[in-house]
This record gives sequence, C-alpha cells and structure tokens, in this order.
Amino acid sequence: MVRKGGRALIAVVQRAKDDAWVLPRGKLKRDENPMAGAKREVVEETGHRVAVHEYVGAITYRAGGRPKVVQFWRMEADKDPSHELMRDIVAVEWLPLKAAIRRLSYPLEKLFLRHAAARAIAKHKRRAAKRKARRDTKHRAVGKPVPKKSGAVAKLSKPPKLKLLKKKHKDGKRKSGRRRAAGKAKRK
Repeated sequence: MVRKGGRALIAVVQRAKDDAWVLPRGKLKRDENPMAGAKREVVEETGHRVAVHEYVGAITYRAGGRPKVVQFWRMEADKDPSHELMRDIVAVEWLPLKAAIRRLSYPLEKLFLRHAAARAIAKHKRRAAKRKARRDTKHRAVGKPVPKKSGAVAKLSKPPKLKLLKKKHKDGKRKSGRRRAAGKAKRK
C-alpha cells in the first residue's frame, strides 16, 4: 500500500501480540470477497482510507499446521488518517521500499515485497508518466504548435457532428436509420 503525495511509501504495521512488523493483512469475514476484505483490514490496521488498484500477488505459508493464503493489492492511501488503529496494532510506519523490506520481520514477506511491490511501484510510475505525457500533449495538433486562441483548442478536439438519417419504409412511413457524419455525401 502506498500513501498519496510525494514518493511511494509502504505501510508496515507492528502487531501487539508478538511485536512483529508485517504488511497489513487479516482474516476475511463470512461471504466477504478477498479485495473487500483486504481494503477493510488495511483501513483498520493503518487508520487510512484507501483506493484499491491492481492485484499484486499472494503468499502462502503454514500456521499452526494449517495452510494460509494472503492476497495483496496495490492500494493508495489518503495522506492523513481518518480512523483509529485497531487494538491488535501497536504502530504503523510509512517507509520507502528498501526501508520497508528491512523493517519486516518475516523473510517470506521481505521476499514478496522485494519482488511484487517493486514491480507494482514501477508499473505505477510508468502509468503516472504516461498520464503526464498525455496531459502535456492533450491539446497539441500533430506537427503544429498549440494555437494561442482559446476557441481553437475546441475546434481541434471536437468530434464531427452526427445527423440522423431518415429512411422510407415499404409502407411509405419514415423510419430512423443510421447516423452519419455531417458534411459527407449521401449514397445514391
């Protein structure tokens, strides 16, 4: 999970029962889907509201002789907390990727974060760069400078107007037909 604003920071939480530093996670409620459960648990454990993005991966391990599966999504948290932490959590730290990896207590989570989160952060940065590039070139015509007049931008990006064609039915009544771009020649 990353926090909005500035560079990507990863949330790691310290559990009260054993003082271990872990990635936010928890158990699903009855009939809860994994993504909704992950979002709920992250809000409870970090105190921050989040927007869920793409699936990052899963880890599996055995605890008490039973198999456990933990699924992770890239999430973006609000800058400021909006909820109190649950009693099971002693502390939350927002750290850069390398520091978060060092802080985690379990080797499996360190390995997961090193690989899966690094890919998710890189993908997030590529998407942000593409959005910025699209924003920068949004009103630019290919090979031409951006016009100074404010009305010219609307003319460059305006789609063609569509007219509704009327066709005559066998019984002589008009029937709605396809739309066509205005200014194009009618078929004979």
